[in-house]
Amino acid sequence: MWTGACVSQVGTQMQTAAQSWTVLELSHDNSRYLGVDQFLGQIPIVVFALLAGVLADRRDRRAIILSSQYTQMFCAIAMATLAFTGVMQVWHIWCLSFIVGTAQAFGGPSYSALVPTLVPKEHLPNAIALNSIQFNLARVVGPALGGIALTTVGAAWCFGLNGLSFLVVIAMLYVIKVSFVPQRSREPIVDSMKQGFSFILARPGMKPLILLSFMVTLLGFQIVAFLPVFAREAFHAEATTYTMMLSCSGAGAVTGALIVAALGRSRHQGRNALLALAMLGVLTFAFALSPTVPIACGMIFLAGIALMSVFSMITSLVQIIVPDDMRGRVMSVYNLAVRGGGPIGSLVVGYLIPIYTARYVVAGAGVLLLCLGLYFFIFNRRVAEL
Repeated sequence: MWTGACVSQVGTQMQTAAQSWTVLELSHDNSRYLGVDQFLGQIPIVVFALLAGVLADRRDRRAIILSSQYTQMFCAIAMATLAFTGVMQVWHIWCLSFIVGTAQAFGGPSYSALVPTLVPKEHLPNAIALNSIQFNLARVVGPALGGIALTTVGAAWCFGLNGLSFLVVIAMLYVIKVSFVPQRSREPIVDSMKQGFSFILARPGMKPLILLSFMVTLLGFQIVAFLPVFAREAFHAEATTYTMMLSCSGAGAVTGALIVAALGRSRHQGRNALLALAMLGVLTFAFALSPTVPIACGMIFLAGIALMSVFSMITSLVQIIVPDDMRGRVMSVYNLAVRGGGPIGSLVVGYLIPIYTARYVVAGAGVLLLCLGLYFFIFNRRVAEL
């Protein structure tokens, strides 16, 4: 399962790198066009997340994931076709981003709910960390391969190779054995959604964990989303510098996930997550003000460690609290928080960069991340006590 997902993620990261660069080229370096593309790719998760969570608790999760994978594969092939024929425009990318985002919106809760059922509960933190490793290992390999393909044969090949990569994860999904299959229910969908929210409100620590997830994606993930703008504006660099920084970020994320996997279920996981969040703020600020590309690569590598440490530990805490029969609905709310911050952050950052420059906008995000970590560590101790 993880092998197939890793191959698919490599292809996705290749496409992400090529797609961001293509949007900038087609829009003549307009960061707001890139912000709209990021928004359209993530807003379906906000719109459909709760419905997708109910379906994950009522339907065969593997079948839902397969439908999501097929849709993403056909979109990648369509984008490759548009690029090969030379007729691609920005609005084509926007439309396909929205369709892919919709597929991910329905596949995400089912995948999040399926993975914990494949391993014993005592190994859940390690499984979540390993799942993060495959995703972020792809962020190292994908941009590197994408950079080579982008600068040698063009973006179309990145899109085409991404389409082929989905065949691997689709094949793996057909062969895995699923131990937990949700029971079908005739309960109204709205009532099922309410049960998920009631669980979150009733369990101590869940509300601040959801809020933290939203804020980390709102502020922390934009450093990666707008790396092509940062590379061009701050260092007047080409695609190779952008992909090098993206690979450094992914390498740091892999390192952070390995650290979390080695630690396992620690006694002070909530406290450690908040310390990592504060460090992420400091490193994001340092990256924004880096005077040279090598220093920027070093800072974004360390920021990648901190970001993935925060993400893995918060995800682990949420998964441990949630029972199997509620996992789809609760994880849909969690995914809504994780992915919901992205569209808002993308629009805000895309609007602010032309006014204040990429350096100052990213630096401001770093300061806010530091303040967020200190607030939950000093004043709101619920997460620190988990």
